Amino acid sequence: MYGAGLSPALPLHAADRRTSPLAALIERYCPDDGHRETQVPGLDLFRASDAGSPVCGVYRPVLAVIAQGCKRIGLGDETYVYDSQHCLVSAVDLPVTAQIVGASRERPYLCAVIELDPRRIADVALAMDLPRPAPAAPRGLGVSPLTPAVADAVLRLVQLLETPEDIPFLAPLIERELLYRLLAGEQGLRLRALATADSQSQRTARAMEWIRHHYHLPLSIDALAETANMSKSSLHHHFKALTAMSPLQYQKQIRLQEARRILLTEDADAATVARRVGYESPSQFSREYRRQFGAPPLRDIARLR
Repeated sequence: MYGAGLSPALPLHAADRRTSPLAALIERYCPDDGHRETQVPGLDLFRASDAGSPVCGVYRPVLAVIAQGCKRIGLGDETYVYDSQHCLVSAVDLPVTAQIVGASRERPYLCAVIELDPRRIADVALAMDLPRPAPAAPRGLGVSPLTPAVADAVLRLVQLLETPEDIPFLAPLIERELLYRLLAGEQGLRLRALATADSQSQRTARAMEWIRHHYHLPLSIDALAETANMSKSSLHHHFKALTAMSPLQYQKQIRLQEARRILLTEDADAATVARRVGYESPSQFSREYRRQFGAPPLRDIARLR
């Protein structure tokens, strides 16, 4: 974990110089603040000109490489901070709180995010003949130093935007190289644990997937353990290890974030949305929503709009 005391005003270290061509490319292909999908499958670009407020969302399995700026991630009670000298890997869908803490109009926050496919990770791991990971589940999200090899592969993937005709042939090759570099490095155990068939991490991920698709239903730990083919105690232990939260806490995070999405995109009142996401008590929903997002539902949505 990279310490939360990192200052957003960072000197230009070797890693900053290494990622400066990446920063130039992101500025070219993502000239306005926000998120942009690209022609390269699984590659998204992000830009922000100021350090905004914390934003809650679900991180899918991705590699995130910051070319310029700094970001803070909250997972459960843990905090991760990364910049152009570090990369973030999320191996499972995790509800997090994210905040850009290093950005300005002169030096905007610039980031490349590459989607990670567990099946392709498994294929590369098998080709590398890597040993089966230990039974203990690693955390599903981690920050590590950005190596020159990973930085170079990410840069070459983004450079394909300049020659779109090369994307169908070269993008899969660069992606495979990138997975090889990640599996051989500090993040390898985290990725292998989720890609290894019938591992404790993969079983726990099945339980997480069930919650994401049935978040509106009452949560039975017995049924969830049966879905994951684990004992209740083993499920709770590995779920906490992987996500930094219990299954009930995970469900609550998913419910609240889905409620916020519905309120923002549909014409529905808070009581109706509370019932849709599984709350029997609108007052409990309002209390938990306020603790999560800092304001009651209607005030929060008005602020977002």
